[in-house]
Amino acid sequence: MKRNIYNILWACGVGATLMMQSCSLEEVNPGEFSLEVLGSTPQGYEKLLNQCYFGLERQFYNGIDFMGFMEGNTDLWTSKTNQPGVNDNMFKFFANASPNLTFTGSIWNAAYDGIGACNMAIEAGAGCSFSTEEQRNAKVAEARFLRAVYYYNLVEMFGGVVKLTEVQKENNYSPVRTEPLEIYRDIIIPDLDFAAKWLPKGDDSFDGHPARKAALGYLAKACLATRQYDTTDFLQIGFDAAKKLISDCEAGGSAYNAYMYPDFEDVFAEVNNKANKEALWKYSVYAGSDAHGSSNGNYRTNRNDEHFLCQLNHFGARKDNQESRKAWDGGVQGDFMPTQHLLSLYIQQDGSLDPRFHNLFITEWKANQAYSWTEGDVKNYGKDASMEGTKVNVGDLAIRFVMPQDDNYADEVAGKANSNYLLIDYNDVYDDAAKSIIMKDGSGENHYRYFYPSLNKHASSNYFDANYSKSRFANLNSVIPMRMAEVYLIAAEYDIVMNGGGQAMGYINKVRQRAGANALTGAADIRTVLDERARELCGEFTRFYDLKRTGMLKDATYLQSTFPELAQYFKPEYALRPIPSTYTDVITTGGLFQNYR
Repeated sequence: MKRNIYNILWACGVGATLMMQSCSLEEVNPGEFSLEVLGSTPQGYEKLLNQCYFGLERQFYNGIDFMGFMEGNTDLWTSKTNQPGVNDNMFKFFANASPNLTFTGSIWNAAYDGIGACNMAIEAGAGCSFSTEEQRNAKVAEARFLRAVYYYNLVEMFGGVVKLTEVQKENNYSPVRTEPLEIYRDIIIPDLDFAAKWLPKGDDSFDGHPARKAALGYLAKACLATRQYDTTDFLQIGFDAAKKLISDCEAGGSAYNAYMYPDFEDVFAEVNNKANKEALWKYSVYAGSDAHGSSNGNYRTNRNDEHFLCQLNHFGARKDNQESRKAWDGGVQGDFMPTQHLLSLYIQQDGSLDPRFHNLFITEWKANQAYSWTEGDVKNYGKDASMEGTKVNVGDLAIRFVMPQDDNYADEVAGKANSNYLLIDYNDVYDDAAKSIIMKDGSGENHYRYFYPSLNKHASSNYFDANYSKSRFANLNSVIPMRMAEVYLIAAEYDIVMNGGGQAMGYINKVRQRAGANALTGAADIRTVLDERARELCGEFTRFYDLKRTGMLKDATYLQSTFPELAQYFKPEYALRPIPSTYTDVITTGGLFQNYR
């Protein structure tokens, strides 16, 4: 779906919503239109709705900032090669340095830009000349769904925030901070409930516009989050929403088009991306001009495909160039390295490897340039001296990472010194006893740690070249913020919280059965759900909220058991992100908005 960005409306949204700039509906009107006029016809109303997505495209569910906020500073990921000082804001809770109070500014601004645009669209809906009330409600429901998504992320990221439900026509330099439960009660849950009633059922081709199943999915997710705030008022509403989707999924999808692929390999297959049946919601961020959308410099949008790649060009048979960057196995140095805890979760109770591991992680790479083994690499990687000068040709296997549970593991490791490719043994990189990454070996730096399993959920071969010579191209695949498998795991958590967990393992095993993993036995608890969410949903914008919601960030105990290196930097206040000082410094009530003291 093409998004046209209207800078006039955007300027008003920024100024009025953030209350930091001089902007009003009267001041910015060079085209001789008003909000009332623009929103008076269904055609004009579409322009208002399109504007609601701009904050989403800028920051949400794509890019290092949002992925870092959602997956960084958790037990599943560390910085590339676990290198000290690399983006400590995102991966090491500032590593005992003074907290950075500005790095959240972009996400804060984008959220309130989006909320401002949503408020415009919601207000304008009443005066628009839709032919039926059903049409009006369906369009307003889209804006209300998006407003709920913005607020859900703001509240879970920052705690209490500014509550805005109307178009702001003058600056307010003394805003009040509203507590999370009030925002859930007054905005998030009513908006999602309205959207679940009025959004269209949709079909698999819906790309960008949320359908009814998206609202039900987010309603289940949002109501579950409220249990952090000493209330049970919304749990049954959320559990019912989850069960509606599950029932529909298992009955063929006639009510909501809910669906879960029977074969796990189909979930992230690129051929299924644009019309992904399992997605509860998906949208595309376009770049370039004409058929590809607005020409606004967004050639770097949706780069989720790059964030999880290992450091391939540390080995001479691999180079980073334009073509490698657009290849499925990638070439750009990523930001996220799996922790020992994440990889350990794929080892099943019988010692075998969960089938999802090799479906989700790239573990071998071919040479994309000719290379001969050098004296230094022979030494660094424990090769026999006779390997020096041995050639690796383009297209040959260059690098392979092996797990102890892999077939032929012992034989392959035994021949490691004489293999023509670089063999990375799991035990070269990860220390199970210390639950850590091995930074040094007997000869100094551990060069093996540059190579690790690379998550392929966001891998792509679908790009638009804005400027080939400058590597300016965008991944045109859709982003999937939420999918049906998560609903089963949400239902399991509800069952544990509300009913003691008698049915929870059944929900969990539905997900595991689809993946070809062994069924779990016994009673499920919150940790069971949390571990299964890691296996199924890692890299899908959920982990930080998962740890926060389940109480694992109340102190450092949980992190000490899963990722001790991160636990040493944790403080309870880090369960929230800092509200940016670029905002708090220009309002008179800034002291009320700071999460870190």
